[in-house]
Formats: sequence, C-alpha cells, structure tokens
Amino acid sequence: MFRTHTCGELRLQNAGTEVTLAGWVQTVRKFGSITFVDLRDRYGITQAVFDEELNAELDAQPLGREFVLQVKGKVIERSNKNPQLPTGEIEIAVSAFSILNKSAVPPFTIQDDTDGGDDLRMRYRYLDLRRGAVKRNLELRYAVNRATREYLHQQGFMDIETPFLIKSTPEGARDFVVPSRMNAGEFYALPQSPQTFKQLLMVSGYDRYYQIVKCFRDEDLRADRQPEFTQIDCEMAFVEQEDILNMFEGLIKYIFKQVKGIDYLEKVERMTWEDAMWHYGIDKPDIRFGMKVANLKVAPTVFLDKQFLLSSSPLATQSGFGVFDNAETVVAIAVPGAAEYTRKQLDELTDWVKRPQIGMQGLMNIKFNADGSLKSSVDKFFNEEQLKAFAAYVDAKPGDLILILAGAEERTRKAISELRLYLGERLGLRKKDEFKLLWVLDFPLFEYDEEGNRWVARHHPFTSPKPSQIEEMINNNPVIEAAAEYLKHPYANIKANAYDMVLNGNEIGGGSIRIYQRELQEKMFAALGMSKEEAQHKFGFLLGAFEYGAPPHGGIAFGFDRLCSILGGSESIRDFIAFPKNNSGRDVMLDAPSSVDNKQLEELNIKLDLK
Repeated sequence: MFRTHTCGELRLQNAGTEVTLAGWVQTVRKFGSITFVDLRDRYGITQAVFDEELNAELDAQPLGREFVLQVKGKVIERSNKNPQLPTGEIEIAVSAFSILNKSAVPPFTIQDDTDGGDDLRMRYRYLDLRRGAVKRNLELRYAVNRATREYLHQQGFMDIETPFLIKSTPEGARDFVVPSRMNAGEFYALPQSPQTFKQLLMVSGYDRYYQIVKCFRDEDLRADRQPEFTQIDCEMAFVEQEDILNMFEGLIKYIFKQVKGIDYLEKVERMTWEDAMWHYGIDKPDIRFGMKVANLKVAPTVFLDKQFLLSSSPLATQSGFGVFDNAETVVAIAVPGAAEYTRKQLDELTDWVKRPQIGMQGLMNIKFNADGSLKSSVDKFFNEEQLKAFAAYVDAKPGDLILILAGAEERTRKAISELRLYLGERLGLRKKDEFKLLWVLDFPLFEYDEEGNRWVARHHPFTSPKPSQIEEMINNNPVIEAAAEYLKHPYANIKANAYDMVLNGNEIGGGSIRIYQRELQEKMFAALGMSKEEAQHKFGFLLGAFEYGAPPHGGIAFGFDRLCSILGGSESIRDFIAFPKNNSGRDVMLDAPSSVDNKQLEELNIKLDLK
C-alpha cells in the first residue's frame, strides 16, 4: 500500500507506531543536518523529520513544492508542538522515503492566503483545488448534498433522473442547443430545469420526486450565476401550498443542523410580495436588520390590489420642491445612529447612488440629531414641522440619518433597496454567521412586457393562479389593445400560487402549485400570446398527459450552489463549484468553448456564417 494512514489522521496516542504516509510536499525547511517537510493530502498536514543520514539522500535528490512523496517511519511526539494543526503534537521520524513524482514550480502558492489571482487560479484549477480553503468549500457542498438526500429519503422522496437532451421551448432565458447528427437540421436543447418532466412524473403516480440536477441557461453571468448550475429539484402530488412550505422548511432546517450545527427553532417568517416590495423595495429582502423603506409618495400603479391612503404621507400634496413634486416616487430609509455622518461621508453616499449601476441623480438627507433637532439638505423647502413629519413617517429615532431618493418608480425602488443593503453591510448588520429565513408569497401571476406588448409569466407558464382566481382566469379574455391599458386588465390582479424562500437577502428556492387541468393550461398559454398550434407544438406532450388523470401537484427548486455559498459565507457560487466558468462563460482551464473541425460540422450538416 502507498499509505497506512492519511496526513490528517495521526495523534499523540499513535506515538511509537510505524506508519507510511503519502502526499504532496507543502514546505521544506532545512536546519543544519535536519530537514523538516510538511506533507499534505486532502485530510491534513503532518510534519516529517529527516535526520542527518537521510539528509545526504535529500541533497542528491532535493525536494520541491508539490512533489508527490512517500515517507515511512515512526510516529513520535513533537518537541515544538503546533496547536494550529490537529496533527501538531506529533511528527514522523522518517526511516525511508520515495519521490513518487516530481512537480514543476507551481504558478502560485498552494495555501489559503495564495498569491494567485482569479484568472491564474482558474487556469490551473486542478492546483487551486489542493488549497485548504477550496477543499473546505467542496466538503461543505458534499455535506449539503448528503443532508439533502438523507432528509428527502426519510420523507419518502424518490431520486429519479430526467433527460439532458430535450426539446427547445424558449421562454425566459435562452436555451443551449445541441445539433442532432442523426436528425439533420434538428436540435436538442439542454434543460433549463426538469420542470415538465417532474410534472409528468406526478401524472405517472410518483408522488414524491427529487433530483440534485444540472441545469443550463445561456444568459449573461455574474457572481451568483453560471451557465451550468445545480438545483435541488422537488415535486409532490396531492398537496396544497401549506404542505410544500412545511416540508421544505424542514429540509433547510435539517441542512442547518447537519452542516452548520444550527438548531433553527424560530418560526420562518412569511411576507406577501406586495409587502416585500412596499417595505424593502425588493422581492427577496434581507430581514436580519430593519431600516425599512418608507414610501413618501406612492406610485399607485405598483401595487395593484392594495389601497394606500396617500393622506398619511407628508408628500400627499404638492410640496413646492420640484424634485419631489415631479418624481414618480419618493422613498426614504432611517439609518440607525448615522446622524453624526460628516459632509464627506454624505458626499460619498451621494456619489455611490450616482454610479451608473444605481443611476440616481442625487441623495437628500435629514439629520435627526441626538438632541431632537433636525437639519436637512433641503431645509429651504421644508420647515421644521414638515421635517418632523418626515422623521415620524420614516420611524426615525434621535441619532438617525434619514436618506431620501426621488425619481422614476422602478429605478428608485431598486436604488433604495441597494442603498439599504449597502448600509447594512457597512454598519455590520449583515452578519455572515447569522441566518434568517423568509417565505415570500402571492406573487403576480403575470407581468406585462411593454416592449413586446404582451403578457409574460412572472415565474413560468405552469404556475397556477390562486384557487379563488382560477375561474376568473378561465373566463377572462387575455387580449388587450394597447400597453397603456394593461393595468386595467383583469389579468393584472391575478396572484400566483407561488412562493420563494429567501435566506439573508438571497432567493435560495422558488416554486409553485402547478396547473394540472388542460383547459387552464391552454388558457395560460393563450394569455402568453401562444396560438393553439404553437402550444400544441411545444407542449402537446404535457397537455395530452393532463387528459389522463393528472393529480393536483406542486414543487420547488433550490439553488444548490447558492445555498452552499451562503452557508460558506461567500458572495460567489464559483467558490463552491469544482470547475466553474468565468464571467464570460469560459472554462479557461480547458479553453472552452472552442471551435470544432470542419468534418464535425459536415457530419452535423452545419455551415458557419460568422459576421
């Protein structure tokens, strides 16, 4: 055998044992006639000691970093113990060694605080994976995978594989397409999710399905997106929304316990989509801290089925301040304990909201000083009583700083949400070791695409309306004459029987109760502008299945990579994927995607026309 023990296994109770270890050389330290070598494998690091006799052999065949080395010897107690290492109380007195393979000088140091940049480490990802920090990330990923399977098995779910080569039904993100050699001129698509397959499994009677599955979307990338990603995909039959919420709260709590040792005992909060947008400006709010958004001037088209009393706002009438009066919406947050911010700090915040990615023209402020006095950047437009009304409406306390944004509704709402998160981070309110779960419910079923002058599904076209609105959905005509009329249309008020799970301001899972009646599914396709012929061509297999006793069913899919990154305290899912792509969708280690030779193209009946 190449080894009797791993490099992370031996302890003081093993002293006197003859062992054989194998691994990679982490460091070599020579002290006169003695050489110390740190030997590393996946399990840890053990120090090996080469005496004067073996030093002569080392001089003849010197060791370098990342050499693959086998050592034989006796476990002895270290004189200079290292409390930072689990093996730090022992070392190996080497009696024989063998260099199993040499290594070129690595392009960066193989340690946690490496000197390699992102691009370099991704090019040599097989070396980067040797680092302890990356290894711990993959160990966490495996632990989440294992806990998920344990829980779902205990709950009676079956792991059933679904195809990767399917039919292209472009809705939402772009498909990756795969040419078929045997069917000239035709293409498969890689699945964006196993959505229709898991619904068909419900029709087939497999009432509890799951899969930890690869999904593919051809879309622009960022830190939390990859062209290929992993989902925990689940579906259940004969269930209502409450059954789904309870089942998958249990899954996440089980993962917390098994992976992080956390007993998540508190009740998971629930919030409607409208309340999330109203109080946080975003449909995935981070509720670890307060700083709720106050809407000083409501754009009434935002929340369609809620009646807000504008008279309660300090800006219910014209204020005489054009920036507010001419704005579609005016929103504010009260930043706790920030009334002492200097002019320089306020200017920095103003510059932050003016950045192109935020897109605001400016930032107004009101300082609610500790002595109760108020000082504002818009003093000449508002008297003290009006400023007090602002402070009361925003629920500001003495010592708080009120920050106000005004402008177009959608942009301003997003900006105040980003500002809230930025300040929460800056003030230390978004603690990585604190976890807060939230269900967001009652999303709109549709949203209107003004550019395309048509309805689109907010989630996907298989999401059911709320039970009380199914009849309304079936009986109403989806056709409208002009985009300006869409808010008056009955579809604008229909709510989806859908739910998202949010963790620390990140959507980690989303799902819905599904449509399972052919009539309602056809009505949904028609609302999205599909003709009967198009719906039959794209989804005839599903519509046909609904005629053979489809049961009520629903499900959810969790972003597995994202869940792992949050549990691991990282902003990027790439840190938790063994071989990720970069922001351009490239694998720089494999140099993929790449061109293929003309013979392959000819076999596929493809001719390139690059312009």
